[in-house]
Amino acid sequence: MATIKDIAQIVGVSCTTVSNVIHGKSGRVSAETISRINDAIETLGYVPNMSARSLVSNSSKVIGVINHLVPSSSGSFVEDPFHSAFIGSIEHTLRKNGYYLMLRTVEDSNDLISFLRNWNVDGMFFTGIFKDEFFETLSKFDIPVVLVDSYIKQSNMYNVGLEDYKGGYLATRYLIEQGHKNIIFASPFIKPNGVVDERLKGYKQALLEASLPFREDFIYQQEIHVENGIDLGKKLAKRNDFTAVFATADILAAGIMAGLQQSGKKVPDDISMIGFDDINLCQLTTPSLTTIHQDATLKGELAVDFMMKRLEGVPIKNKEVILPVSLVKRNSVKKINGQI
Repeated sequence: MATIKDIAQIVGVSCTTVSNVIHGKSGRVSAETISRINDAIETLGYVPNMSARSLVSNSSKVIGVINHLVPSSSGSFVEDPFHSAFIGSIEHTLRKNGYYLMLRTVEDSNDLISFLRNWNVDGMFFTGIFKDEFFETLSKFDIPVVLVDSYIKQSNMYNVGLEDYKGGYLATRYLIEQGHKNIIFASPFIKPNGVVDERLKGYKQALLEASLPFREDFIYQQEIHVENGIDLGKKLAKRNDFTAVFATADILAAGIMAGLQQSGKKVPDDISMIGFDDINLCQLTTPSLTTIHQDATLKGELAVDFMMKRLEGVPIKNKEVILPVSLVKRNSVKKINGQI
């Protein structure tokens, strides 16, 4: 592998001169010498040592996407196709800005402290965290942070969020408009003041406006795994007191659909189904899945935009962006007479 010393010997200059050109400190170097150094870099295929560069510039050019879900109970963070699309958008946008992505699961405060001591990241994205001991530990570090899908208000942090309440409301209202009065709500475990809690509030509001009772036994909370969704679908197939399911993630909705169908229930003839996220999978299920749309790509791009401005010291007046949602009608919801 070529080194700075190799380049210096070919060009006939000092290693310091070559280093200055590589790091953009070429004010005292002639244009001809700069050209010869760049030619030698290309000829030798020289690749700068990122660790050494980070020591010089105090920047690693690495941004972390931190998942605070415990793997043993919550599954892989990227198992949900929505998260995969979102992370892909962040990586693509970071790469265009000359940065690298590190994806890491951090389970607790001690794990976070260990991570920050061992890795020189320039900033971090956190998804769906709450105001708890973990967040209090995070708040003590002077490092750029962008929150995603969090309802924490922190003056030194930016947030990219979603109309979660509206999404829950639109999904439930649409089912009610199609004649459904008994609607199951399926989701990951619900924490107060979180994304799922807001979607549940939207669900409750739609029921209230339609003078329909809220039933605790219609609420199903579980880890998001494909297998768990299928098992839940099989469990729901044994009930005969509902006509529709609102699942707060498409991957969960798809699993429930599969479980219902494996148990002899037809979607939407027997049970109507609506999801949330509008991932590509929605068009591959049979029938295609009606869902609430959010833009995973735009969410990632805006998160990176916040981070770049924070790193560059660009003043930002509005430190929060809330992205819109919309209803996408496909074939998994059937209009009924509303009697059960």
